[in-house]
Amino acid sequence: MNKMAGKTVGERVIVVMGMAFSREDCPVRDVIDNIGGKWNTLMILALADGPMRFSALRRLIPDISQRMLTQTLRDLQRDGYIGREVFPTQPPSVEYRLTPLGQSFLVLVKGLVDWSKEHHDAIRAARAEYDAAAA
Repeated sequence: MNKMAGKTVGERVIVVMGMAFSREDCPVRDVIDNIGGKWNTLMILALADGPMRFSALRRLIPDISQRMLTQTLRDLQRDGYIGREVFPTQPPSVEYRLTPLGQSFLVLVKGLVDWSKEHHDAIRAARAEYDAAAA
């Protein structure tokens, strides 16, 4: 068997840009699995302009359910992209903000937004062409 990056090729590995990782240790898979959800990127973008409360985030992304918003915020907090601050008011108020890690990821997300805007028409045309041929 061939060896690649200390792993035996043929084992259950993923090769990313010439580097082999086990499925459990692949940084690309681990990060993409957690940030690639439908709502995660939108949440990062929503917090780009500064801290927001739960209700403001819900208004900004009206098609997200309260349960999914809560879970998304927890997931992003767990991975270190956002921070949560509780204020001692009655009732307590909570604010969410990007951490330095979240700010660094925002740079990449903004690039994706720009790319999406630039290529959206071409992607929609390709979908329409594919769907017409498949029908």
